[in-house]
Order: sequence, then structure tokens, then C-alpha cells
Amino acid sequence: MRTDRPAVVFDLDGTLVDSAPDLHVLVNRLLIGAGRAALDLPSIVEMIGDGTTALIERAFQSGNLGLPPQNLETLVERFIEDYEREPVRLTRPYPQVPETLGLLRSEGYRLGVCTNKLERLARAILGDLKLDQFFDAIVGGDSIGTRKPNPASLLETVRRLGPAIGSGVVMVGDSEVDEGAARNAGIPVVLVDYGYSRIPPASLRPDVLIGEFAALPRALERISRDVTLNAETDLARMQLLPAAASLLESGR
Repeated sequence: MRTDRPAVVFDLDGTLVDSAPDLHVLVNRLLIGAGRAALDLPSIVEMIGDGTTALIERAFQSGNLGLPPQNLETLVERFIEDYEREPVRLTRPYPQVPETLGLLRSEGYRLGVCTNKLERLARAILGDLKLDQFFDAIVGGDSIGTRKPNPASLLETVRRLGPAIGSGVVMVGDSEVDEGAARNAGIPVVLVDYGYSRIPPASLRPDVLIGEFAALPRALERISRDVTLNAETDLARMQLLPAAASLLESGR
């Protein structure tokens, strides 16, 4: 494996996989069960990105009716139970994702996933879609108790990738949450323009914006040429992880 390649950390939903159709079904099941009107797919897409609890809370607040008598924790538990039974009924990788991940691995990139989804759900989805074989680390929103854009989970993903992280780290995502995590961690970010961002990805001014996943290898080469990637600095940030997480959490 080459040692001059940066590590690459990916978001999951909206970047690697199109999970919105499954989330749409699951959220509407909760809404209908509580006597609420179902939401259309575009409405659900706008709610994705900040974890399961935020998704459900937004769905129930969309009609200005608030949450039903069941508390939010009960709704989240029911949602997760349903999700775990069949995590990829409708979820699929975006075009060229498996092929591109395989190419990156063959070229010596170390790959990880950092998502706000629960880690066990992320692992189930990646496993069922045969994508887990490409990743050396998978971190979810519950793995260390913080979520993006807090950089702690991103830095934890890099830590789990191990010391051989080549010439730095690059984040690949689809939304303002991923861009924020990367900027807070001080690392370059590639955004895809086909995901679930509530803000036009181009307006977030990523280091590179790509319109298809197959363009990622060229984007990484461009970043390697144009951005100074300092592995020692990245490792130093990881050593400061507990302090960084505590500081950002206290400012929420």
C-alpha cells in the first residue's frame, strides 16, 4: 500500500448511498400510526443529515402539530427497530460507488465512514450492500457521543484508521454538516452535488465539487496537488480530540 495517499473519510447518506426511500417509508409509518398525514419524499430529504432523532422530530413538527403523546424516545426506538429489520429494502449505492471505492483501495487510499446515523445501522447498511469491505473504520453518531459538524467524530474516524494515513486526510460528503465538520477539523472537503444538502453545495465553497462519484479520484489528485496536507498536524488534532469535543459541546 502506498504511504503518500491521504486517508479519505466519507459521509454515508446522500454521499455513498441513496437511503431516502427507506427513510421515507419508515418516517411515514410513524406518522400514519400517530394519525398524521404522510409526507412526500422531497420533504423527507430536506430533513436528513442530523441523525435519527432530529429526522423524526422534524417530521412530526412539519405540520405544526408537535409530537404525539408518545415521547420522542419511544418513537425513535420504534423507528430503529423497524429500520434494523430491513435496512436496505430500497437503499442503493449511488452510481459507480462500489467501482470507485475499489479503485481507491487499489491505489493505496485508506477509507473510512463518518456518519450521523447510528453506527450499528451504518454497519448493517454497508454490510448488506457489500460496501463494508472497502472501509477500515466506521464511526456513527452514537460512537463517541458527538455528531457532525462537531469534528470529534471525524477525527475519531481518522484515529481508527491508524497511524498510516499517508499525507493527510480528506472529507467527502454532500451537505453543510459534512463541510462544517471538515472545516472545524481543518481538513479539505470534497462535496457531491447529488445528495441531501439543504444548502446548494456550491455555495458552501468546498475544495472540490463533483457531480458524480466516479470523479472522486481526480478530485483527490487535485487536492493532493493544490492543498498542503500535513499528517503531523492531523495527528496532533487527534490528540486534542477530548478537549475539542468538550469545547464544541459546551457551545451548542
